[in-house]
Amino acid sequence: MSRPHRPRRPRRGPLIALLAATMAATGCAAPGGSGTPSAAGCGPVTATVDDADVDPIRPAPAPALPATVRSGDGATVTVDDVSRILPVNLHGSIAEIVFGLGLGGNVIGRDTSTTFPAAAHLPVVTPGGHDLSAEAVLDLDPSVVLVDDGVGPPEVLRQLGAAGIPVVRVRAEPTLDGVPAHIRAIAAALGVPEAGERLVTRVQSETADARRAAPAGRAPRIAFLYLRGTAGVYLIGGRGAGSDAMIEAIGGVDAGSAAGLSKFRPLTSEGLINAAPDVILVMSAGLASVGGVDGLVKLPGVAQTPAGANRRVVDMADGTLLTFGVRSGRVVQALARAVYSCEDPS
Repeated sequence: MSRPHRPRRPRRGPLIALLAATMAATGCAAPGGSGTPSAAGCGPVTATVDDADVDPIRPAPAPALPATVRSGDGATVTVDDVSRILPVNLHGSIAEIVFGLGLGGNVIGRDTSTTFPAAAHLPVVTPGGHDLSAEAVLDLDPSVVLVDDGVGPPEVLRQLGAAGIPVVRVRAEPTLDGVPAHIRAIAAALGVPEAGERLVTRVQSETADARRAAPAGRAPRIAFLYLRGTAGVYLIGGRGAGSDAMIEAIGGVDAGSAAGLSKFRPLTSEGLINAAPDVILVMSAGLASVGGVDGLVKLPGVAQTPAGANRRVVDMADGTLLTFGVRSGRVVQALARAVYSCEDPS
């Protein structure tokens, strides 16, 4: 499917040297100034952050307790003990924030999306992905539970409250712009608001630097596909899915949003062909679940897109790409390096 010609502007910016180094490291050749990825240049790329762990605020703050806050469900909650913190949500961002606030040593459990090295050894309390196990939580004897409104079921949260455990909810908002509010809400609940402000300043600065580093010029169309081949789940992201925020942060066009999609929609051959992505973005485990790139291009419609024809697939670890936590700036930088690794940096 043809698209209107968009004139290229010379690419300039802080990523120029970085992109050249990336192409050398991955064996990707520049496509002769064509401005589009080339099958002969390079194909699949894995985006990796320079340091996968969370860098905590230093020195570690001393919590001022008790802390009384308004929970996201409207309830007033008082926290008087943060020695055993259980942070749980679908994306893993709450745990990232707690560790970023310097209180990682007090965390006693994790969700399945919290996979950064400092937390990877902790027991998992969401065996179903976003459903809490009451037994697993009570066995850990938390002094406070931090969740967002994507976690349930509601009866388990009520059971925890009835057991005398403070449960603080924050609003689920998978966007880069929502990160500061999450940090402030969690810092207030844990009695470390000043550390929260320092962490907000750092994260905003890193994210702004990463956004400014995106090369100018032709904006690649990028489609995010959520794949779970073993479960027969094939989705494409659109406006508000979270993936759109990451794609736009690196100067790309979210192909799903441009095609009029919102949130996640079932992947169809016609829909993907109409989206016409130059690059397909996936989570690493999702890519593995369909048999890697060879299996991906066999899905309906993939081979008929520019991305599929050129095997331009970028994958990133599941617990990193859509976390929207304190590593967001580094994640944006890593994604930009991978997406633009086949672009001509001259």
